[in-house]
Parts: sequence; C-alpha cells; structure tokens
Amino acid sequence: MQIHTKAVHSGDRRKPPSQVPVTTPIHTASSYYCESMQQLDRIFGREEQGYCYARYDNPTTSALEELVASLENGAGALATASGMSALQMAVAAALTDRPRSIVAAAALYGATVSMLMNVLEPSGVAVRFVDVCDLDALRTAVAESRPGCILIETISNPLLRVGQIDAIAAIAREAGAALIVDNTFATPLIVRPLELGADFSVHSLTKFLAGHGDVLGGAVVANAEHLDTLRRLSRTLGPVLGPFESYLTMRGIKTFPLRMERQCANACRLAAWLGSHPKVERVYFPADPAHPDSAAIRRLFAPNLYGAIVSFEVKDAGREDIFRFMNRLGMIVPATSLGDVHSMMLYPVMSSHRDISPKHRERMGIRESLVRLSVGIEAPEDIVADLDRAL
Repeated sequence: MQIHTKAVHSGDRRKPPSQVPVTTPIHTASSYYCESMQQLDRIFGREEQGYCYARYDNPTTSALEELVASLENGAGALATASGMSALQMAVAAALTDRPRSIVAAAALYGATVSMLMNVLEPSGVAVRFVDVCDLDALRTAVAESRPGCILIETISNPLLRVGQIDAIAAIAREAGAALIVDNTFATPLIVRPLELGADFSVHSLTKFLAGHGDVLGGAVVANAEHLDTLRRLSRTLGPVLGPFESYLTMRGIKTFPLRMERQCANACRLAAWLGSHPKVERVYFPADPAHPDSAAIRRLFAPNLYGAIVSFEVKDAGREDIFRFMNRLGMIVPATSLGDVHSMMLYPVMSSHRDISPKHRERMGIRESLVRLSVGIEAPEDIVADLDRAL
C-alpha cells in the first residue's frame, strides 16, 4: 500500500472477540482480566499475544504503534509520552551491549544537545559532536571514539542541514554502532531512515504526525534487531503514551500525508518569496539549489517534497528587533512547536536552543537574527501577507 493508504487504514479494525469497530476505541483500563491464570501467565511471558498491564501494552496505543511502524516500514514501534522520551529510549536501546559512547551531529535540537551534555555525559556516556555532512570528519570521529551509536537528524533543527543517511549508516555498520535518526522534520512521507540503513527512526508525534497542536507524544520505530530490546526496556521504564493521546494521534495521522503535501508546497512558495524580500538577509530551505546538501536532498528525498520548515535571518536584527517583528504577526502563531495545521514561528535563541551557551549557538550558526517558520495549511497568500506586514 502507498503511504496515503497506510495512514488511513493501518492499525484500525484489529480483531477483538466480537464485532470490530471501524475506528480504534480508547481503552482506559490499567489492567486486564483473563479467563484463566494459565492464559495470564502466557501473556505475562509474551508467549501469547494479549494485554495484562497498561505499562506493558494497551490496545489503543498498540494500534498507534502498528500504524507508525507501517508508515516507516519498520519491524515495530514504541509510543512514548514525548519526543524526548522517545529519543532517550532509542539511545538506551542502542547502547545496550554496546560501548557507552555517542557520536552526535553538531547540528541538533537544543533539548537533544542538553540531554547529551547534561544527562548522558554526567552518567558516564562519552559524547562527541561532529559535522555529519562531512563524511571524512565523521569517519575520523567514529574511528577515534568507537561509539555505541551515531545520532543525527534527517533535517537538522533549525538550519535544515541534510546528511547522507545511507552513507552514515554504512559507517555506523562498519563500526558496529547503531544509527539513530530523528525524523521529525522530514516525516516518513519524505524520508524513511530505516530503508536507508538506520536502526531507529524517532518522532515527536506532537509535530507533523498528530498535526493539530493537541497531543504531546513521541515514537521510536526500530528494525528487527533492536525491537525486542526496545520493548523490554519500555516494560521496565514505563515511558508509555496514554490511550487518549494515542487515539488523537491516530486520528491526526489519517490526514497527515494530505496536510504534509500542502505544507511542503506552501513552504516552497514562502521560501521563494522570503528570498526576494529586502528585509531578509538569508533563507534556509532544502529546495534551494545552492543548499550545501543539495545532492543528498535530490537523492534521498521524495520528489518535490522538501519539508515544511523555513528558517531565515532578518537583516540587521537583534533580539529586540525580532521580538518586535514577531509581536506584529497577526495570523502566524508565535509558539514553541511546529508541524501544526496553522503556521507557527519560533525564535531559537529564546526557546529551542535557549539552554545552549551563546558561544555554542554561534558555532552552530544560530544567530540572534534567526527565526524558524513552521508553515501551515493556510492559503499561502495569507501567510505572505502576514509576514510582509510584520517585516
């Protein structure tokens, strides 16, 4: 089936003992009754498929996991309470029986950098940052660090760099390391990292997949080699997503491909318009022929889909200038998220990369003049008009 069809049908109409509801219901029970202790024993031992305790499994969440795994063509998935908890679970699963060492992309979401530096490093995990778009530099870092895993983003946040996932996967495989790819910005409509050799594909479900600003959640999709480890860790640590959030996410995913196609098309128009605006210093967008990773983008991305995030620098703007600009927005929502049906703007220095030191941000290329626009499904003319007024 094509991804559009999977988004509508996968996970639904799983067969309970009687009639099958056409959409997945919300199962709120924390524990489950069996006809016999023998059956309960088999379910606890994972010898028989079924449910015993909601920290282990839940019918609504299981349906969502089946759906997300289907979109990514993975062996299975784990739905979690947030995107960051999903990323932490992926790292924990990757480093099981591997060296406690990570080579990470130099360009990452601020909370991911904080997790690596402020949580994992103090607990004894060695972390090294490298430009993963420079394969020679990556090979050197991997040879010197001998990592248990490599961590990258499909499209980096917020400067939208794109590494060669298949080539990075080959480097990881040769070193015996697992490759974790945060695929939130690209979504499985544009790139499916497991098909390119990654071991884990991670999502903030909050963003494009759920897509309506009413869910906080995450998901890890794993290959067959790592799925059992991921599920076993989840049964112990319990980072589970609740059934209400699972239901809302499934409902959102049914329209995800349609929304994402519209958002990508809108983003292309917005990026072209911003590139000609006299108040805009620079635009970052994967469709730009001058993008430093254009060859990888053309090779790895689905045709004519470049994502729905456009970052740009306002000419000669400092922090207060950006505040005034964003305060003048009328329709575009200044908010600390992305991927909703409505357009949203974020100031990375203040929010997504707030906890990164100014010197580290400067090395990452994140300046005070930079804003990140998550393009929605509105009429593109209205988005342009709002930006034009505010600029």
